[in-house]
Amino acid sequence: MKILFWGTPEFAVPSLRVLDDEGFDIVGVVTQPDRPAGRGRRLVPSAVRQVGGELGLTVLTPERPRGEEFLAGIRSLEPDLSVVVAYGHILRPEVLAVPSLGSINVHASLLPELRGAAPINWAIARGYERTGVTIMRMVQAMDAGPILHQVSEPIFPEETATELSTRLSELGAEALLEALELMAADQLQETEQDHDLATFAPKIDRETARIDWSRCASELVWHIRAMDAVPGAWSELAGAPVKLFRPSLAEARPSGAREAVGRGNGGPPTVSGAASPEGLVIHADETHGLVVGSREGALLVDEVQPPGRRRMPARDWIHGRGVSVGQRFL
Repeated sequence: MKILFWGTPEFAVPSLRVLDDEGFDIVGVVTQPDRPAGRGRRLVPSAVRQVGGELGLTVLTPERPRGEEFLAGIRSLEPDLSVVVAYGHILRPEVLAVPSLGSINVHASLLPELRGAAPINWAIARGYERTGVTIMRMVQAMDAGPILHQVSEPIFPEETATELSTRLSELGAEALLEALELMAADQLQETEQDHDLATFAPKIDRETARIDWSRCASELVWHIRAMDAVPGAWSELAGAPVKLFRPSLAEARPSGAREAVGRGNGGPPTVSGAASPEGLVIHADETHGLVVGSREGALLVDEVQPPGRRRMPARDWIHGRGVSVGQRFL
């Protein structure tokens, strides 16, 4: 089977590697062009382009996957099947139809839930306890094609989007291989999605990642985990943006407790049972760490990234007098 592979970020790499390892004939790889990155804005190739080059594969980097010249180029490769994994552009019908066996996609959710660009982030941000990967046949509508194969996977209680993406990228590669084996044996069954059950996972940007302290603490924990590591959940402190990572709930104390903030029985910091001021730093020391109030409850934040600095333990930031009790995140 001759495969044309489409992908861009690190998430797509395990699928590309498993196809190569299993001896599939990868006639070409389509990925996005090199993009500027880092402080020097140096052009950096995508993860898929780097791996495709290492494997000695033909790599195409169109700015947009369209036009007669591009179509002629992929037709000349004579693929039997297109495999698409987080490529980053919607493919037009004439592109999907080039391979004789059509085009399939590895999507990081249990479709029809979480159609769109950022299913891993939104699964965590919305408090899901399970997600998974879906292998589907591609159609013109976004992530709406028939389901070929699905694998479910739990989301661990403190898991970040970065960690879950790594796990699902490997699971997606395994699911892709299973689907291709079923296809080769003519045992693959296609199941139409129930479009009435569809939910959506739009692209994440910097404004999406901003922390809204009027939400309750449990929702903010989901949000901060969901934005890790890029773009990173952030909030302003003293007029400067600070990214927050590795949150957990600060345990509530009964109303009338003697201390507003403390550490009971050697456990995590605790706060008064009354609602904490939104975004207010209510505890900041090297022993107890950084505790920030929300509409309901409070957060213990283990890692931060002040502007222009590396990601660091919150205790190091506190030790360097980067934050103090009574300041407010906005």
